[in-house]
Amino acid sequence: MERADEVAANPQSPSDPVVRTPYGAVRGRYEQGIAVFRGIPFAAPPFGPNRFRPPVPPEPWDGVRDAGVFGPTPPKPPYSEAFARYLSDPVVAGDDCLNLNVWTPEPGPGARLPVMVWIHGGALTRGSSAVPVYDGSTFARDGVVLVSFNYRLGVEGYGLFPDAPPNLGLRDQLAALEWVHETVSAFGGDPDRVTVFGESAGAISIGALLASPRARGLFRRAVLQSGPPESTDRDRVRRLVRRMATRLKVPATAAAFAEVDRTLLADVQAEVGRRASPILGGPAFGIVVDGDLVPRDPLEALLDGAAGDIPLLMGWTSEEHRLWLAPTGLVERIDRLGAVAVAGAMARCHCGPDVPRGYRNARPDEPVSDLVGQMVTDYLLRRPLHRLAESRAGDGHAAAHVYEFAWRSNLPGLGACHALELGFVFDSAGVPEAEKLAGPDAPRELAHEMHRAWVRFATDGEPGWPAWDATRPVRIFGGDGDPLVRGHRDAEMDLWGAAATAPQTAPAPGAGNGPRLRGAVPLAAVRRLRRPGGVRRSDLE
Repeated sequence: MERADEVAANPQSPSDPVVRTPYGAVRGRYEQGIAVFRGIPFAAPPFGPNRFRPPVPPEPWDGVRDAGVFGPTPPKPPYSEAFARYLSDPVVAGDDCLNLNVWTPEPGPGARLPVMVWIHGGALTRGSSAVPVYDGSTFARDGVVLVSFNYRLGVEGYGLFPDAPPNLGLRDQLAALEWVHETVSAFGGDPDRVTVFGESAGAISIGALLASPRARGLFRRAVLQSGPPESTDRDRVRRLVRRMATRLKVPATAAAFAEVDRTLLADVQAEVGRRASPILGGPAFGIVVDGDLVPRDPLEALLDGAAGDIPLLMGWTSEEHRLWLAPTGLVERIDRLGAVAVAGAMARCHCGPDVPRGYRNARPDEPVSDLVGQMVTDYLLRRPLHRLAESRAGDGHAAAHVYEFAWRSNLPGLGACHALELGFVFDSAGVPEAEKLAGPDAPRELAHEMHRAWVRFATDGEPGWPAWDATRPVRIFGGDGDPLVRGHRDAEMDLWGAAATAPQTAPAPGAGNGPRLRGAVPLAAVRRLRRPGGVRRSDLE
């Protein structure tokens, strides 16, 4: 929706709520009894002299600034046609893209309501706070102040250069949380009762913030949806920056990239990163260890006790991989390749044949694409979250509650895929943008149930089921059986012990009907799955 249309749809009224921030007053709108403020700047525009630099405070303004519409979104490439069918990503033009939004039932300093701060996903390259699924009115309806914000994406936020600080997008997030800590009381929130929650790249970001000494005291609880604490290899990010520099015919420096038009930069980024995928790997942007904001790998820090006093709610969807495979046609290609694809997954997961053999024994009727997808998703996502939950099971640590979202989309092929739970967490499953992924007639009661659990966790730290302990309880949302399962999928998780250090070169026996190979199958072979012709013989030699 264009910004002018939003202004027309949200005319000002003398009764509109006005709140003063550290940089000036803002005027929001009352929408069905909820005070909504959109597009409030928490940092200066990250362009001109601020491009590829850490965030700085915005310029104060006189009078009352209108906050009736979403502010500009950061530069980003659009989703490919295959993914745009399922995922919405609005674009709002403008420079002032480091902005945030607030939904509150009581805009005033005396309310002291719990606060939830949403960090959106999108592989650190796409997404914004303007996605309609992320509407915060349902949280405000239930007595929570909801804040969402934008942060720099892709090379603008996560490029690695010799002449610029790393993790600029994460630094934006820290600046937004500092704004919340300083200002949210004016909107009715309690700065000592802040819960951060995020999905995919948003959850990965929260993992880094949990482990960062600089974020201490800015939030009290955390929710990680389908994203583990992790850091990205610095060389992996540098390779992507160098490829972009080669295409642009400029040096791989922040000074040179700052001279490039932002739209061109996003287009080149999309072209050089088009083969990156959680399943297939490839160069990609990510949070890196920087010795400052991220002093060490976040998962290692958390397993060693960092943020051990912060309660966690974390989980995943049952078939995360289907969003990465189904829209692109990779399901059929992986099933045709059989053992070749399994061997590529072994390389991706750094494991020997015992792991896929165990998955095949546990899932004898599943096609190879689901076996590979579950195996890689467990390695990248579920196993780290299991380990984090285990580290919280002893005395002296705040609790960890674990969930799984098992309801399957009404659209063919997607199953219980990555990001499907978002419309349920926000209780917005009926909006058209949520239906792009869930299909029509998503169960509203399930959305109410999941949303209530998130509100309860933010309010008192208890989402409604037992914390992780020796019995490993997992709350299943949308499954066919008992909603609380103890020891859920323990056998498969336990495969990642000694087997994870075994040799990587042999294909897994009995893992599909594809060709059997002698010797190693390089990961490049599986990357060829993105090509219409699949894997070439030369890739296997």
